[in-house]
Amino acid sequence: MIIDVVKVILPAALAFSIGMAITPALTHYLYTYKAWKKQVRSRAIDGREAIIFNELHKEKEIGTPRMGGVVIWLSAAFTIVGIWLLAELFPGSIFTKLDFLSRNQTWIPFFTLIAGALVGLIDDLFEVMGRGGYIGGGLSLTKRLLVVAGIALFVGWWFYSKLEITTIGMFFGASVSVGIFIIPIFVLVTLALYASGVIDGIDGLAGGVFSTIFLAYAGIAFYQGQIDLAAFCATVAGGILAFLWFNIPPARFYMSETGTMGLTITLAVVAFMTDSLGEGHGLIVLPIVAFLLLITVASVLLQVISKRLRKGKKIFRIAPLHHHFEAIGWPPYKVTMRFWVLGIIFGLVGMILAFL
Repeated sequence: MIIDVVKVILPAALAFSIGMAITPALTHYLYTYKAWKKQVRSRAIDGREAIIFNELHKEKEIGTPRMGGVVIWLSAAFTIVGIWLLAELFPGSIFTKLDFLSRNQTWIPFFTLIAGALVGLIDDLFEVMGRGGYIGGGLSLTKRLLVVAGIALFVGWWFYSKLEITTIGMFFGASVSVGIFIIPIFVLVTLALYASGVIDGIDGLAGGVFSTIFLAYAGIAFYQGQIDLAAFCATVAGGILAFLWFNIPPARFYMSETGTMGLTITLAVVAFMTDSLGEGHGLIVLPIVAFLLLITVASVLLQVISKRLRKGKKIFRIAPLHHHFEAIGWPPYKVTMRFWVLGIIFGLVGMILAFL
């Protein structure tokens, strides 16, 4: 039991330390090469002019570097691979007990974290160089959605074909058999989570929300006895907290696609792995644990639908929801800290329900 606790906590602390250590070098690079957008956002998601957004964020939009998410996945990768290498070099040592890179629990989420992060990094590089399919640079939304869907389709097939997952856990020990439809369900959940990456819009917001979510799933996985997966989630959370240290107001950099793409795809994997595979309810509690991501996506969808069906009338001053609170007069730090509080509450509630 004690070694299991150490196996979860130690890598998280190590990832945090590595993230803190590599950030100065990353910061130097990002500012030296001016790795930020070269022009402010001109259009909102629905294609209309982004007037309110530019009033709120025009100065930060073109003066703060992107690619801060590198801190998250690079510190997690160094930790995971580093412990694995030490375990291989010194078999039978304490490192063998601490190694959590396992085929049955962490290969898939580690793959999605790195794959999503690298694609996101390409998008960020295109954006800061002014290249790609987007106005101002970056991969087009269609291309990014196709990449995410492609990764999700492969992982969903792996769950169904290799791991033989065909059911979704419900509360109180019940389950629902979905058969091969587990694949499209996984793809839809992944795309929905990816869309929630727009929460990376205020200093400190995304880091606080994502760290709470991954810590909650670390607790759920630990309760299920999936210690390797719990250690992985805690390690990712450690990397996120290192990023958050430098992302609190005023942010040194933004998480951007290289952070949000890898994290959201991996979160979908973790939710499914703590479901029937772990004899639990990781998927059904996802809307609770990740409630802030859910309402972020919902606010954007409702805003777009309202404008189209109600002849331009809006529900919110601006979407996503966190920008609406800014627009009605809340200081950014108040929005961020209240989202942090809510994130902790929903994370705890989700964990409790997952234990039922």
